[in-house]
Amino acid sequence: MNKVFKALADPTRRKILEILVNGDMTAGDIAKYFNISKPSISHHLSMLKNAELVLWEKDGQNIIYSLNTTAFQDIVRWSFNILNKEGERDERDKDK
Repeated sequence: MNKVFKALADPTRRKILEILVNGDMTAGDIAKYFNISKPSISHHLSMLKNAELVLWEKDGQNIIYSLNTTAFQDIVRWSFNILNKEGERDERDKDK
């Protein structure tokens, strides 16, 4: 989970994820949305892959990137568990 939060901490990586919501893309397609170098885009994609937030598939000479929706489901589940524990603590505090 630490890799996920580290990856999400960067605004460029969050923007890449937002772009991939619209569909699968190559690094070159993603780079068109930014005013940074292609090696920088590759670095950000590598961080997202390492955190398992994006999936990739080789298609000839291209690599196609897509969102890993399972990872986002895990994040949501974790968040709800934290909120549920907080709610349970609040209820216990009311009973005191």
